[in-house]
Amino acid sequence: MAPISLGQAQCIIAEAMAHGQAQGWNPLSVVVVDAGGHVQAFARADSAPPGRFDLAYAKAKGAVLMGLNGAELADRADRMPQLISGAQSAFGQLVALPGSVLVLSETGEVIGAVGVAGDTPEHDAEAARAGIKAAGLTARA
Repeated sequence: MAPISLGQAQCIIAEAMAHGQAQGWNPLSVVVVDAGGHVQAFARADSAPPGRFDLAYAKAKGAVLMGLNGAELADRADRMPQLISGAQSAFGQLVALPGSVLVLSETGEVIGAVGVAGDTPEHDAEAARAGIKAAGLTARA
């Protein structure tokens, strides 16, 4: 299983931000993490508010460490708040919101995640998927 390369991470970020800009969305911040939740790359649009790194990172880290896309994580938080509370205690930063998408290897293994913050959670997730696709990688449905 090959990790997400720096070039792929930078491609994901560039395309996610371009996708949001083309749609007329708020300025985005994008984080790509590896399978261990470690930051591979990050960028914040020039006019994006401060603090977006923390939110985008917490989305991506939560997704990869829990093995769930942000929307799935949000659903779990609604149904099982103790699980999310425990995960937050164990992992630190973790946000159960749509806007993070798992990245899969060719064999379906999780190799990382993309967290996006800046617009609606649904738009954030759409931008993440656009970036993953542009990098030639597979987003978990």
